Amino acid sequence: MSNPARFAARLFRMDEHTWERHANPWSVWSRVASLPFLLLAIWSHAWIGLWAVLATGLILLWLWINPRLFPAPSRTDTWSAKVTFGERIFMNRATAPVPGHHVKVANLLMTASGIGFVAALAGAVMTDLLMTVAGGLAAWFAKMWFCDRMVWLFDDMKDRNPAYAAWIRVKDEAR
Repeated sequence: MSNPARFAARLFRMDEHTWERHANPWSVWSRVASLPFLLLAIWSHAWIGLWAVLATGLILLWLWINPRLFPAPSRTDTWSAKVTFGERIFMNRATAPVPGHHVKVANLLMTASGIGFVAALAGAVMTDLLMTVAGGLAAWFAKMWFCDRMVWLFDDMKDRNPAYAAWIRVKDEAR
């Protein structure tokens, strides 16, 4: 597949409604916190044998359910909401081009995160603590940098496309 991000969106079936719900900070931050649990579930094969497949499956199910679980936020001018907006824009770049400097850095960060993730998975399977932790940290930091880059992408693109700017909702403090 030429675009791993698009493949992930199709795999997770991220439609307009799901994206809107995923902009909820509870959705974003609980997914961010899921990596250690996924690695622990895989590592648990050393203690619980094949039951680790069930534990891993539950974490993967959580990752799929997560963007659907929380309600759409009343306010979307937050960092976490902008991350999801930037990801949507980035995945749609074949239809609506984005500046090349964002694409280059995002691709580099996704590659770094992917390499770290594969190392962490291998470490968890081999029960190698150093490899699991180092790979997990590399994956997590690259992903967080990618997320920050997606906020930057959204901030750049919202002024170029009124549809993107309309995604921002500021909570009315008077109510």
